[in-house]
Amino acid sequence: MVKDIGRIEDGGASIRFIIGEYGSGKTFFLNLVRLIALEKGMVVMSADLAPDRRLHATGGQARSLFAELTRNTATRTKPEGGALTSVVERFVTQAIRDAETEDRNPDDVIREKLAHLEELHGGFEFATVISRYWQGHEDGNEDLKANAMRWLRAEFATRTDARAALKVRTIIDDASVYDHLKLFSALVREAGYKGLVIVLDEMVNLYKLSNSQARNANYEQILRVLNDILQGSASHFGVLLGGTPEFLMDTRRGLYSYQALQSRLAQNTFARDGLIDLSGPVVGLSNLTPEDLYVLLRNIRNVFTSDGSVDLPDEALQAFMHHCSERIGDAYFRTPRNTVTAFAHLLSVIEQNPGIEWRDLLSEIPLTEDGGDDLSDIDESVGSVQQDEGTEPSGSDELSEFKL
Repeated sequence: MVKDIGRIEDGGASIRFIIGEYGSGKTFFLNLVRLIALEKGMVVMSADLAPDRRLHATGGQARSLFAELTRNTATRTKPEGGALTSVVERFVTQAIRDAETEDRNPDDVIREKLAHLEELHGGFEFATVISRYWQGHEDGNEDLKANAMRWLRAEFATRTDARAALKVRTIIDDASVYDHLKLFSALVREAGYKGLVIVLDEMVNLYKLSNSQARNANYEQILRVLNDILQGSASHFGVLLGGTPEFLMDTRRGLYSYQALQSRLAQNTFARDGLIDLSGPVVGLSNLTPEDLYVLLRNIRNVFTSDGSVDLPDEALQAFMHHCSERIGDAYFRTPRNTVTAFAHLLSVIEQNPGIEWRDLLSEIPLTEDGGDDLSDIDESVGSVQQDEGTEPSGSDELSEFKL
């Protein structure tokens, strides 16, 4: 991923599918890459997919996703998000600085910097809105600046409102979301940033869609992004998509159900028996080994014992891991979220109840395997997965055995 960030910085593009089980650390991994990109001077837009936020839709769900991305726009100076206005302000400031250096009219420099954007799909209106923001900046017209930012955040629901406020004929709608993300990529470069990185988590929500046409439309949009990046049609642009193995490999509902994606995302047949290949778009998060988990539990223990309030020997860690292995088996290494949570709860009880014996508590720890959200709760308007397929969600019998 560090090499991918460097490739984006040098003018290339990258797309990665971060695949892991529920609780395996996908969100943490994506956040780590996000921080690396921010440190390298890039702009990061992030969002979680949900039933009302998709890559492709006709009822406003894609525009809702775009609005969420703009709300979560982050830079190194504003890592918590809300940096879209700062990016546009930096573009205007950079243009004014260049105009002063070259002894030119700032308006001419602004138009020159935006000229190449007009060649892209939707670029003319995009450049016009940026120009309107510049006009508001020069004239002290806060309403004009606010309307320009509303347009960039996809908050205009109708073209009529946008035309009245900004004299533009189009808005950012469901059909133009990806095109405007590429326009933002060009804008951040003009503003002096190194590139744009899009982080989308919870892609499993597309897998959960009951309507096959809706799923395929979203998968087709993913294919479009994939082709653009792999064929060199995008620059200074990166996309990270986080999902579960079912989202990727299920040939009935996942990405592999879309033949064009399956051929592009298929795993290297030579990468087996512990061998890895990260040259393709898919990055599978490896499972924790028992040794990894032991080190992790020791570090958690050290945090609790730093003030001397908890005294838990290494013997207790080994006993805890043995307890987990006997009650659940090797599954707890694949998704350590619940195991770590249970261990933290054990330490909390020992800390707040002096004199209690850890051996007495250990046998009472309840552990369950993390199976994520219940598929049957998704998209009630179309019908649940159970109603759509006429069967129970796969793995339900196995999961029930882990509820100890």
